[in-house]
Amino acid sequence: MRYVYFATFFIAILTVSVLGFRGTLSTKPPLELIPDMDHQAKYKPQAESPFFADGRADRPLPAGVVAYGRSSTAADGVFLAADDALYQGKNASGEWLHGFPPAVKVDARFMARGQDRYTIYCAPCHGALGDGNGITKQYGMGATPSYHDVRLRQMAEGEIYNTITNGKGNMLSYADKITPEDRWAVIAYVRALQRAQNGTAADVPPSHQSELGLK
Repeated sequence: MRYVYFATFFIAILTVSVLGFRGTLSTKPPLELIPDMDHQAKYKPQAESPFFADGRADRPLPAGVVAYGRSSTAADGVFLAADDALYQGKNASGEWLHGFPPAVKVDARFMARGQDRYTIYCAPCHGALGDGNGITKQYGMGATPSYHDVRLRQMAEGEIYNTITNGKGNMLSYADKITPEDRWAVIAYVRALQRAQNGTAADVPPSHQSELGLK
């Protein structure tokens, strides 16, 4: 039995001699039994390198290289994002854009895409008609505004785009769910909802008035 005691005492002494007492200070580097590739050959920023002729580890950018994203809109993850109207909703003067960017074509296909995205992401709160009577209102969310309020009818399209991108109040950002082009499609569909809510027979083109029994 005493051999067991001797062996235990020996192992304890060996462990303390190798690893040291817990909490004690030492100038020696710690013993790493499993380094997990913590120490690898690498160059640090602005370090020297004898491998390259100029002696620098940092390599110059290739000719013609362009940045990915930009400081103010990098969250979109859009390559370069140089079109302020399309990606920020602003005109050349930095003001909110009224209307739609030249880069998007508002047609029937564009409107259908906007309706699709609106139904998925917007209708639960804003309602199918844009009147703020979405399904969430039945669960206590009663602060959703109606798109048919004068304030929102007169709001610049660029400001609506900014709200979709960055969120506002209780509404979170949808930048990670709706692409920039689709945000404009949603806005086009919202404008259609607003127009439909206040439209009259006089707004129907003559070529389609017969379909409504107006002729």
